[in-house]
Amino acid sequence: MPPRAIFQTTDVTNYPSLLALFDLAFKTYKRIDHVVSAAGIVEIGNWFDTSLTLETVRQTPTHKVMDVNLLGSMYVTRIASVYLRHNRGSNCDRSILLFSCVSGFKESPSLFIYQASKHGVTGLMRSLRTYISSPYKHHLRINTVCPWVTQTDSIKKVEAQWKRAELPINTPQQVATVATGVLADQSLNGMSMFIEGGRAWEIEQNINRLETEWLGEAPSKVLALGQGLLDDGSIWTAPERLRKKSTISVGVPPGVPLDKINGLTNGVKHVISDGVTHGMSNGLTNGVTNGLANGVH
Repeated sequence: MPPRAIFQTTDVTNYPSLLALFDLAFKTYKRIDHVVSAAGIVEIGNWFDTSLTLETVRQTPTHKVMDVNLLGSMYVTRIASVYLRHNRGSNCDRSILLFSCVSGFKESPSLFIYQASKHGVTGLMRSLRTYISSPYKHHLRINTVCPWVTQTDSIKKVEAQWKRAELPINTPQQVATVATGVLADQSLNGMSMFIEGGRAWEIEQNINRLETEWLGEAPSKVLALGQGLLDDGSIWTAPERLRKKSTISVGVPPGVPLDKINGLTNGVKHVISDGVTHGMSNGLTNGVTNGLANGVH
């Protein structure tokens, strides 16, 4: 019997390092069911410091935040899209969960590069959610979770002020419970869960439902026509506009349309309890919890 859990030090900015992690998991368990990309770091310095001069601006700034948060998520998702579709039986659910943040959809002053990276993570999910769930493509689900302030080392600078204001703070366990619930619910694809105080709220449905209000009815119609023309976007990457079915052998239902999801996302407010973890290994919840507690988010 393989161990319930294994650990390997991995650098998400190093492609071979990530491949080694996936190889170890695949070799140990003979298959990979779900992948969680949670590595993240906060802002380093100030890219737009007002003290910059014509001389100091010549020094190349660090892009480690972008490398870890966005490039790392892209690497993980690319590799996962291949490993997840191997050794899968019929009706075997497989999914990818990316950790974005409130900064992935709401402005975060002074977190310039961090916010750009998290917007990128959310954008990656949105770009992939139709493509990756197609039965003729990878036939996988992909979602994001967007935790607000969580009890980790990264909130030390604001923790006291936050508590005085009696604002909610997630525990790593609460975030892990939501993450596990998203992985467990086979109806969820292309969703973003905002997590505050242990409660989860799905945001993608309302963004789509209210488009005519925030964009306007006329531009929404034109946008829909253009999106329909582009379809799955293959025109950007394929040498010719041909519709070819993949030879990938899959057994999972395609992603559920945004207007037909249920389970965790019933209505506008979606409160996730311990019940959503039914059928999922406690090891997964504990693993995500431990990762969050050590500063990844």
